[in-house]
This record gives sequence, structure tokens and C-alpha cells, in this order.
Amino acid sequence: MTTNLTPDTLTDTKVSAELIEAGKRAYELDREHVFHSWQAQGPFKPMTILKAEGSYVWDGDGNRLIDMSGQLVNTNIGHQHPAVVAAIQEQAGQLCTIAPQHVNIARSEAARLIAERTPGDLNHVFFTNGGADAVEHAIRMARLHTGRYKVLSAYRSYHGGTQLAVNVTGDPRRIANDYGDAGVVHFMPAYTYRSYFGTTTEAEETERALRHLEDMIVLEGAQNIAALILESIPGTAGIYMPPAGYLEGVRELTKKYGIMYIADEVMAGFGRSGKWFSVNHWNVIPDLLTFAKGVNSGYVPLGGVAISDAIFETFRDRVYPGGLTYSGHPLACAAAVAAINTMADEGMIENAERLGRDIIGPRLAQMMERHPSIGDVRGAGVFWAIELVKNRETKEPMAAYGGSSPEMNELIGALKAKGILPFANFNRIHVVPALNIPDEVLEQALDAIDEALEIADKYVS
Repeated sequence: MTTNLTPDTLTDTKVSAELIEAGKRAYELDREHVFHSWQAQGPFKPMTILKAEGSYVWDGDGNRLIDMSGQLVNTNIGHQHPAVVAAIQEQAGQLCTIAPQHVNIARSEAARLIAERTPGDLNHVFFTNGGADAVEHAIRMARLHTGRYKVLSAYRSYHGGTQLAVNVTGDPRRIANDYGDAGVVHFMPAYTYRSYFGTTTEAEETERALRHLEDMIVLEGAQNIAALILESIPGTAGIYMPPAGYLEGVRELTKKYGIMYIADEVMAGFGRSGKWFSVNHWNVIPDLLTFAKGVNSGYVPLGGVAISDAIFETFRDRVYPGGLTYSGHPLACAAAVAAINTMADEGMIENAERLGRDIIGPRLAQMMERHPSIGDVRGAGVFWAIELVKNRETKEPMAAYGGSSPEMNELIGALKAKGILPFANFNRIHVVPALNIPDEVLEQALDAIDEALEIADKYVS
């Protein structure tokens, strides 16, 4: 049984007038001084969050919402988990920070716990500040290990906002930053619902997608390709599940051509899909694995690269030309130790699998039967997407790829009015709550989504 807070055990279900006033002042200062990511600054009207606890957040007016977004799909253990808060406080009293060249107890223990859970021989951990720089360093390691430069990455992917990571990214956020000089080559992903290969079955999708990928490798020159990076389950890009045999086939191709396989588990890792790492669903062992987000639920920024023994040996006697001032920061690593132990002690990984199997999956399937606006539902654990369309036959999306629409904005507004903080991207609503969300709270949120989808149904032709 998990021990996340239920509505009956929340310490305080209301916010004070003083906190609401402080939030108004914070909003004024935000609009005057804060530059927000991925936004045109002028028209942006951000939501103020006054506090958060368990699976709830309170907005600037004091309204309580069920957090079905996981924020950026990273608060895997929910908000303000007391075990992790206590660990951060204890670490702050003992050792707030230290340079990364020195051993610190929190970092060593975090590395051990991570290495115990990664697949295969990924026994070494390089800590970063987040997912994007984990991707940057994984690619740097692959390039130095192989002596090659090019990187293969799928379209409909997201790998981070730093310069190389955003160029590796395959979604529209890359385009404004892409000057074609990052050594990145994109290929078409296996995406059964919107197949780029004209397929009608999973088996066809796997076979044709792998043939396309091998063609790309050959035509680009395998001898020039250092790495292939792939989200085990693409997150922001749509939580589209790899068809059977695809990841295994990708791994075989990378072995065949001497290419390092980087599994991006920044969003999909640490229990999100009902396994410690999503790549474990397919028994694939990569050469490098990037992580962040769920490693400590974002309580203190942390990411990293899990490194195979073979790549580690490249740098046993050769200097690795890279580092970060805050690599393995004690506060972040203490939070990771507490979060990983708490996930294990409270059975959160198993709980996430159960929630997906017994509640989310069946409920979304029922919604799809009732709502003609749903074109597809897919996912695992607490990692699901509802893809909305105006026409099931043509699969015309409810919002264009790379954009939004009045229809989606109306739906999002209705969800917030019903007490839900949603995760929406393009024409999709993602169902990505905490791994330990209480069953009754999850059911309440799914009821609200079900009701709100009647709005989307109005726009179906």
C-alpha cells in the first residue's frame, strides 16, 4: 500500500487570505521580471501555485486542483512527500554543497541505488543538473568512445532545450534553433496510429520502420554515426508505444553497425510506465541511459547518464573532457536517495503498473467507446495519452501538429473549471498523475475528463 495523502488526511485543504495576497504580489513581480520558457512573453498569463501536497495543487485564488500533469511529468512521488522533504532538510544541515571532485555520501549512495536498477552493465553514473545536459553528455561520451560524430534521432521526440539537445529533438521546438550544423540526422519513428509507412498492423509497422532506419544508417554512412538516441516511450511527443519487436530491432541495428544506443529515460524512467525504466518492457540493454525528472521527482534539480562498462573503460585512463559545477549536488542526491527508497518501500512502481492496468487503461477504453473525439488512447503505468481528432476516419487532429486550437483551449479551460490541472500538448490530453495517487482521487479526475470530453465531441464531423 502507498501512503500518499488522501483528501481526508491532507494537513490543510484551504489557503489563507494572506497567502492569496502574497500570490497576487508574486504574479505582479513575475510579469515584471520573470522571462518564461517556450512562451511569447507579452500575452502569457501563467497560473500561480500557492502550495502543493500529495496529488493536489492550489492556484492563486485558493482553488484546489488534482494534479494530472505531474507538473512536467516529473513529480512521480507527488508533492511534498515528507520522507524526501526530511532528507533534504537533514542534508542541508549536514552538507549543503561541495565541489564535484570530492566524494560525498549522498552522491555515492544515489549512484549505487541507480546502478542497481538500470539494466545490464550500466554500472557507472555521471550526474548532471537535468535531462537536457544528460543528453548532451551522453552524446559527447558516445562521440569520444566511437571517434564518430553523427547522431540519429527520431522525429516526434523531445530530448531537451540546450543547444545540442534541442537539435536532437524531433518536435517543432527544434526548428527555430536548427541551423543544420549539429551533426544530427532525423528518421521517421514507429508510430502505429499515424504510420509514416502506410501500415495497418503492428508487425508491418515494425518491419517497415526498421527497414527505413537501416536505409538511413547505410545512406548516411554507418562509419560516421556515433549514436542513436531514442525515448523508450516518447513522452511530450505523444506517449506512443513502440510496436512489438521495434526496440529490439533498433538495438540489433546499432550493434550491427557499431553505433552507441542511448535510451532517453528522462521522462519515461523511475516508475512512470510501471517499470523502474521503460526500456525494461522490452528487455533491451542500451550503451547509455539518460535520466532526470522522476529520479527525485524534481524536488531539487538532478539528472544523469548511466554508462556501460565498455564506455567507462574508454575513460579509465583518458580524461573525460566535461563537467558541471553542481554534478552530484548533495541536496539533489539526498533527495534522490530518499525518493528511490520511498518508491521501493511504498511499492510505487508496482502501484503505477496496477493503476494503468486496472483503472486508467480500462477507463480510457470506455471513454473512447463513448466519445467520437477520441482517435486513440495508449500508454502504460501512469503514462497515457488521449489523442483527440475531428474525424476518426481521416484522423484530422483537434489541433495542428505544433500548435493549439480554440477547441483544445476550450477543453483545457473546462478541465480546470472541474478542478483538474491537465497536461495538454497539441491535440492530446495526457494522463500522467503521481505513481501514488489514491484510487479515489484518480477516479474523480477521470470522471472530470470524461465529462469535459463532451466539449471535444461537439467539434467532430
